Amino acid sequence: MFTHKEANLAMTEQLTDWQPTACILCECNCGIVVQVQDRTLARIRGDKNHPASRGYTCNKALRLDYYQNDPNRLTSPMRRRPDGTFEEVDWDTAITEIASGFKAIADTHGGDKIMYYGGGGQGNHLGGAYSGAFLKALGSYHRSNALAQEKTGEHWVDAHLYGNHTRGEFEHSEVSVFIGKNPWMSQSFPRARVVLHEIAKDSARSMIVIDPVVTDTAKMADFHLRVRPGTDAWCLAALDAVLVQENLCDEEFLTEHVSGVESVREILAEVPVADYAQRCGVNEDLLRAAARRIAAADSVAVFEDLGVQQSPNSTLCSYLNKMLWILTGNFAKPGGQHLHSSFAPLFRPGGVGRTPVTGAPIIGGLMPSNVVPQEILTDHPDRFRAMIVESSNPAHSVADSHAVAQAFAELELLVVIDVAMTETARLAHYVLPAATQFEKAEATFFNLEFPHNTFHLRHRLMEPLPGTLPEPEIWGRLMRALGVVDEAELTPLRHAAEAGLEAFTDAFLQAAGANPGLGKVLPFVLYETLGPTLPEGLSGAAALWGLAQKAVMTYPEAVRRAGHADGNALFSAILEGRSGVTFTVHEYEDDFALISHADHKIALEMPQMLADVRALTDAPTGLTTPEFPIVLSAGERRAYTANDIMRDPSWRKRDADGSLRVSAEDADALGLTDGGRARITTAVGAAEATVEISDAMLPGHASLPNGYGLDFIDSDGRKQVPGVAPNSLTSSDWRDAYAGTPWHKHVPARIEAVPLVAVAG
Repeated sequence: MFTHKEANLAMTEQLTDWQPTACILCECNCGIVVQVQDRTLARIRGDKNHPASRGYTCNKALRLDYYQNDPNRLTSPMRRRPDGTFEEVDWDTAITEIASGFKAIADTHGGDKIMYYGGGGQGNHLGGAYSGAFLKALGSYHRSNALAQEKTGEHWVDAHLYGNHTRGEFEHSEVSVFIGKNPWMSQSFPRARVVLHEIAKDSARSMIVIDPVVTDTAKMADFHLRVRPGTDAWCLAALDAVLVQENLCDEEFLTEHVSGVESVREILAEVPVADYAQRCGVNEDLLRAAARRIAAADSVAVFEDLGVQQSPNSTLCSYLNKMLWILTGNFAKPGGQHLHSSFAPLFRPGGVGRTPVTGAPIIGGLMPSNVVPQEILTDHPDRFRAMIVESSNPAHSVADSHAVAQAFAELELLVVIDVAMTETARLAHYVLPAATQFEKAEATFFNLEFPHNTFHLRHRLMEPLPGTLPEPEIWGRLMRALGVVDEAELTPLRHAAEAGLEAFTDAFLQAAGANPGLGKVLPFVLYETLGPTLPEGLSGAAALWGLAQKAVMTYPEAVRRAGHADGNALFSAILEGRSGVTFTVHEYEDDFALISHADHKIALEMPQMLADVRALTDAPTGLTTPEFPIVLSAGERRAYTANDIMRDPSWRKRDADGSLRVSAEDADALGLTDGGRARITTAVGAAEATVEISDAMLPGHASLPNGYGLDFIDSDGRKQVPGVAPNSLTSSDWRDAYAGTPWHKHVPARIEAVPLVAVAG
């Protein structure tokens, strides 16, 4: 295998032509084109033909070969021995034993005692689409993933207000508001840095940032509301209150398109703006000026992210921030906030309830990640006894890593599907090696834009590494081992698929009518019947046929505006569109039709949230203690941070150890020096880090980056664990009352200088 250095030097005729694919490091999944050399992603640049990113990419995409050619990749199924070590086994043995093990647990304890975690990272959602068939065959339905650490509170609010997810049209907005969000680093909407530059350069447009940190985005802002950590709710309530108290609301819009306004207006009329401004640490005049700028704008777009979604009052903040654009009527207009089409749901409609042991909320079909250990470490008869973890690493990414590891060790069966021996994989009974995202057909279901929404099926750039399999084939083999689908039912569909999409459609409708049970295992049926007839390397895309049909039924006019006559035409365009396709084109008035309520109005009143707004008057703004006086933000996004899939630390050009950022004031008070070492202690753990003194941080606020603390075996066989694993310091009990989302960005901590050790000379 070429080293990264050799790959850069050996640019010869061995390079392939430029091949379209996508970046996999954030939800944008920007289109890129790649030249491959000896299985190396030798050259990478933005894809100008991609309908959303249009040639844009950030610096992180250029380092993707460190993911593709991770020297620590797995190339054989692994089975854990009784002594905790692993041995290689063949695929047939692994599949047979795993299927038998899960079936035995389902038969003995019930399939609901089997839990699924994952379903893909930032770009590999296609494989997760096949997991449902296996889980349904076992009677398993409990799920969690990274969204349950971030977005379930916002989803709960969205579901009540209008029944769908909204996205701001920042490219055309007069005023853009970013709350706990630094899109310069975390991107999250198309061409983020280009759009931010355009806003900053245009004197007719404004940017408002609510964040305690002077981020790269905050430096560009016209209004930086630099709140004290954890006080966003007071800031947002005060902004909303100014809109009501100064009569700045769009009354015509509210009358025509919003219900429940008066109860909201009554609560906000009582908010003491001056007091709340003082509590959150923002100058009252600045806060009022920002509210007036929002009210005066022809269009406003708002984006909240982990800075508030993983902090105190996170669900309340989701509710309050949406008031900014609802009260001012910035919906269904260019540059405003929009509902949008979806190619596949990220949350399960109607998926609400409570977890079996702790009674934690299940929102959108996802239980809070933080309660998983508590759902295992108990003698409760309904405890989870087995888990499947796919393309996720909860032993590193979920709060209180020690508790997660302890819980996983108690499971009767833990199976991990991943490309590397992750922290979670090392706890498993079986590890199944997956092909990388560039060795198989793959896609993302983060299709969130309006009015033009895109879907990109990425073709493989190379064959899977020997010994590995794409996830659709892994799930297919597990399903075959269970034997839940009669081959006789599949044979007619196989023959129809060979005759073409139209014949397959007719045959499928007939088969589904005769046996509705096929719908429960639809992805497997499509993979087995339609998959073999698809172009080479695209069998895993078979599940997209069903999603294409559903998209046409859900958004018929928008799909036709995008140029697709029916579901088969859309499916064919997806298979052929190497740089992605636009699958829906909406008109602005479609926004109202996308509201799921019968009256197609926004339902603004949420009694629980309004009670919490009223309670802010007497609620404490600080949650630190004399023992833990510093607020630690665990998991900050930086230029050289990424999710767990980038395990090779040599991809980073700077900040190799993931420094602890502190203010100059705290450094002076604690005796810290720039480049020195500090010990961070929280209620659940302690770690050491290199200190970086930064003007970006407020006194009493420190941060550690995400993506560090991953182990890696270097070329000399030495184990490296650069930086701090943030969740060795976070608590699973430190979470939102409504959604259970963790407060990773607000961890009470103690920081102490580590004395230099003199070396005898």
